[in-house]
Amino acid sequence: MLRIITLNLNGVRSAWNKGVLPWLTAQKADVVCLQELKAQHADLNAEMTAPDGMRAYYHVAEKKGYSGVGLWCRRPPDQVIEGLGNAEFDAEGRYLQADFGNLSVISLYLPSGSSSPERQEAKFRFMAVFYPHLVALAQSGRDVVVCGDWNIAHQPIDLKNWKSNQKNSGFLPEERAWISCVLDEAGWCDTYRRLYPEATDEGYTWWSNRGQARAKNVGWRLDYQLATTGIAGTAIEASVYKAQRFSDHAPMTVDYAWAFDPKNLS
Repeated sequence: MLRIITLNLNGVRSAWNKGVLPWLTAQKADVVCLQELKAQHADLNAEMTAPDGMRAYYHVAEKKGYSGVGLWCRRPPDQVIEGLGNAEFDAEGRYLQADFGNLSVISLYLPSGSSSPERQEAKFRFMAVFYPHLVALAQSGRDVVVCGDWNIAHQPIDLKNWKSNQKNSGFLPEERAWISCVLDEAGWCDTYRRLYPEATDEGYTWWSNRGQARAKNVGWRLDYQLATTGIAGTAIEASVYKAQRFSDHAPMTVDYAWAFDPKNLS
């Protein structure tokens, strides 16, 4: 079995203080994908650089206290790739890929557009840059899982108050259409939705800090594991962990009937 966890930390040091390491350690994941580190390499302590004996890799943002992604790998990767080759977004630390034989696992932090019109335009630019990369990955013949905070709720089933959010970043028609293209035209599979096509509030992974949204479960499903069709077909279970609060996001775990064996690593 292959277990992959994705979690937006909203600050690695903050999540650390809230007990994220003991929980992650207990999950025995093969790969952990982290987003929104809000830290530089110098800010990472010894546990963060070698958590529970796993190998940790980070792509931090040039701007202090901003963005950044990470990967924890139980098995040493054959190679790790930082960035997409795009100067604007690589400076923000939004993409980190680990390759294990024919398997690639990617930690992604797609920009949010909620803070300003300028950031929404940046989000659209990232989507335009990232789409052909997703097409190429899907056509590569590799098993690929792209995990992370996509900052888009795809369908009305993916957020509580969908009617009132149709003009807000994260549920704009253009954003939703882009996800549809990723799934329907580029050939990717939303593993959680494949397993649970009608699940609603149990799939939410993010809640606003305003108005007791988390207590009332007024949430959004923003964190996905999108996979190429071969490995997506092996997904057997997915879950969102809400019993403890490490961040404004919750960790999402997917188990795949995929083994680190010679056949898959050749």
